[in-house]
Amino acid sequence: MPTASDPLDNRLLAALPEAEFSRLAPHLECVEMPVGKILYESGSRFNYVYFPTSAIVSILYVMADGASAEIAVVGSEGIVGLALFMGGGTTTNDAVVQNGGMGFRLKSQFILEEFNRGGPVLRLLLRYTQAFITQTAQTAVCNRHHTLDRQLCRWLLLSLDRLKSNEIVVTQELIANMLGVRREGVTAAAGRLQMAGLIRYKRGRILVLDRPGLEKRTCECYAVVKNEYDRLLPPSESRSPLAIPPRMTWARPVAYSDPFAIAR
Repeated sequence: MPTASDPLDNRLLAALPEAEFSRLAPHLECVEMPVGKILYESGSRFNYVYFPTSAIVSILYVMADGASAEIAVVGSEGIVGLALFMGGGTTTNDAVVQNGGMGFRLKSQFILEEFNRGGPVLRLLLRYTQAFITQTAQTAVCNRHHTLDRQLCRWLLLSLDRLKSNEIVVTQELIANMLGVRREGVTAAAGRLQMAGLIRYKRGRILVLDRPGLEKRTCECYAVVKNEYDRLLPPSESRSPLAIPPRMTWARPVAYSDPFAIAR
């Protein structure tokens, strides 16, 4: 089981003023987020919101025939479960862990209480929502107008921004499902990036060798999304140590055996 992480590894939680963080901290529950774990499905109600720290979550739209495409990713910069405090209660999307790691979950009632106070939590979540909407809109534009090579570069860079290493554990089949394309197309695109010396791909692992090279090869969509997150959210470097009650401990993350347990 992965080692438990610190809630301040999440950019939103770290940006909260001490008073707001102290009210939420006793209710944060450390959870393991393995690859493929379903956090919620289309139409399900939100009992929890999730703050990834080392995991990456894909927000997917799944068609009636089972085909899917990724519309956004959420990592240590954000929160999974926007529809809860936007008033919808449910959503038409699925949230599935793309890259395994850790995170924290919080019961819906506690985040709603803070949101309805109308203070720093509301302002921070609304700014995050604006950045998230930018990502979903840019993803739609990218998928329509840019080549698969550029889409793959964008996808790799967005994943790298949410990881602490330059290695991404992912299969070509999973990438194909995320981008909504055939696996053969991803294989060819990854092969071209490898031939160019930008990545090394082997047995479900992509090692990025030349990040500046990927940035030059991708489309403008990556920069648009990154700049909007940087503009609207506090920089991760500005995290300051907050007082966590001594009784709080993150040493025993919750693990789930039922694939739908955390969606209920």
